[in-house]
Amino acid sequence: MKLSQNPKRLAVKLNSKGEQSVVRGHPWVFSKSIVKISEDPKTGDLAIIFSKNKNKVIGIGLFDAKSPIQIKIIHNALTKAEINADFFHHKIEIAFRKRLELLETNTNSYRLLFGENDGFPGLIADVYNSVLVVKLYSEIWLPYLDHILTSLQKVSKAKTTVMRLSRNLQNSQNHNLKDGDILYGTLYNEVVEFVEHGINFSANVIKGHKTGYFLDHRHNRKRVGELSKNKTVLDVFSYAGGFSVHALANGATEVTSLDISKQALEMAVENGKLNSYSGIHKTIASDAFQEMKNLIKHHKKFDVVVIDPPSFAKQQSEIELAKKKYAQLAELGAQVTAKKGLLVLASCSSRILAQSFFDINLNALNAQPRLFETILKTKHDIDHPVTFPEGSYLKCGYYRFLE
Repeated sequence: MKLSQNPKRLAVKLNSKGEQSVVRGHPWVFSKSIVKISEDPKTGDLAIIFSKNKNKVIGIGLFDAKSPIQIKIIHNALTKAEINADFFHHKIEIAFRKRLELLETNTNSYRLLFGENDGFPGLIADVYNSVLVVKLYSEIWLPYLDHILTSLQKVSKAKTTVMRLSRNLQNSQNHNLKDGDILYGTLYNEVVEFVEHGINFSANVIKGHKTGYFLDHRHNRKRVGELSKNKTVLDVFSYAGGFSVHALANGATEVTSLDISKQALEMAVENGKLNSYSGIHKTIASDAFQEMKNLIKHHKKFDVVVIDPPSFAKQQSEIELAKKKYAQLAELGAQVTAKKGLLVLASCSSRILAQSFFDINLNALNAQPRLFETILKTKHDIDHPVTFPEGSYLKCGYYRFLE
């Protein structure tokens, strides 16, 4: 692996606000918080953060020259640490132990590392059956990657390791990795089959979004499946059919998967076929907003409606428009939900806080002429632990109509 430099140790001092943030355990240090830093810092260097007054180490991070978040914390100094192979291996073992409860269920797909929340900012590791998929979002990890990959493979007992790169890493000249590289073992098929709470799925680990699939909604999919027996279901923004397939496998009479991508819908159909079901699986390739208006126009209603859109607010400037879109989806969703039906509304926009999202839903549904009750609010599944405010992004509300 070609690296631009060997990591060195940087001495860092922060302003009061930055220092307090590190002491409280927040994993991000912005460039404007840095008061003093060693000369010529490079991406991947170890940033040793000293307190202003007592010259005591309060945190250790990795320096990122290309980001406004210039130091990503990997260790807070409640305990001493030597940053080496053992340090990373121990962190990976801790992360794995947090997932054991999930792995006691009939599930062999899980997120082993959830970025900052597991102490690995800019790095994700998902396991699908015996295939480990590592997605890298930052060059800070390049000097340490060999150790980390070895430990991930050992702890997960994966037979194959696939590397996925974010767009900025695909365009970087500082390494010789390629998106989709097989770094360990053999990948016999880029579409990998796995099990999620007893239901069979597949993920394209080379070409699929992120690492090939979205594992975070696992428990919501299971719950929706259990609530779909003998029901008609509409899965909006269905992608590879997560909710659709659980509904079919749990005895839904008819499931309609709606997504703008024909390719995603083909995956949804194939995922459905990995399980036995007797219901009808329909697909609609169309814009979700437009198609729901079309369904309303034709008086089409469903017993269970799930609306799980992609993130609408990837940056601060998009927040207000995102809120309007969520309100519109709640309003449209209510109109395609049958009498005494269930409407499930989800958001994965971290910039829209959970309380704000649930308030938007309530306001939109209260404006409808039908009585309803909120029966459940959920957040992340067990393999997506949240350890700092910005790490929380997923929220999901279940609304039952009473008439």
